[in-house]
Amino acid sequence: MNLYGIKAIYLFEMARTWRTLMQSIASPVISTSLYFIVFGSAIGSRMANIDGVSYGAFIVPGLIMLSILTESISNASFGIYMPKFSGTIYELLSAPISALETVIGYVGAAATKSVIIGTIILITARLFVDFSIEHPVWMIAFLVLTSVTFSLFGFIIGVWADSFQKLQVVPLMIVTPLAFLGGSFYSINMLPPFWQTVALFNPVVYLVSGFRWSFYGVADVGVGLSLAMTLVFMLICLSAVWWIFRTGYKIKA
Repeated sequence: MNLYGIKAIYLFEMARTWRTLMQSIASPVISTSLYFIVFGSAIGSRMANIDGVSYGAFIVPGLIMLSILTESISNASFGIYMPKFSGTIYELLSAPISALETVIGYVGAAATKSVIIGTIILITARLFVDFSIEHPVWMIAFLVLTSVTFSLFGFIIGVWADSFQKLQVVPLMIVTPLAFLGGSFYSINMLPPFWQTVALFNPVVYLVSGFRWSFYGVADVGVGLSLAMTLVFMLICLSAVWWIFRTGYKIKA
């Protein structure tokens, strides 16, 4: 294992974050804070409790997960796309570093950024609403697992995209709508039976449900199923990444 190569990629990507703090850290935190003000304080004070949890506290896990999904994909896709765009990807391919080490460096940096953002949003949320964390270990586990999984997904998008416009297609047209319809702002049990069944085909439901369970012990689906679905999606992404480097898809061509 070339630890020096992994460290070089990781530190390079993290350095880019520190150079663009307003865009990388401050912007998603401010945006999420506005959600807390509007939905948590203004609207939440007029809504009934959901599963015994105040509405303001109920949306905390969903908003954190919403930020984690979008930031993980954005950071990882941009990280691998820029070497392709600038042509430095060939220097990386010719360096004595394996595909696994390359993925660890890029995905590790993207996941680290997402965990940092999630942690900051968690702390910021305390300024607007009161909430508890019943299972802190599981909360950290879901936070890290989701960050890594969607950073892998973002890495795949970065390899697939051949323009800056394509980098935004999947996050804006697919992931964001799925996140909003995945129970971030409500429990799917509030939906009519037919739409509850439809919602179960949304993978984000399992992520949000498991993460919310770690806070309040309530969930729309079983926590075991949430964890299993997250791991299955991670394995799919790992398989896709392996195939990309195995065939050189849009990397060596």
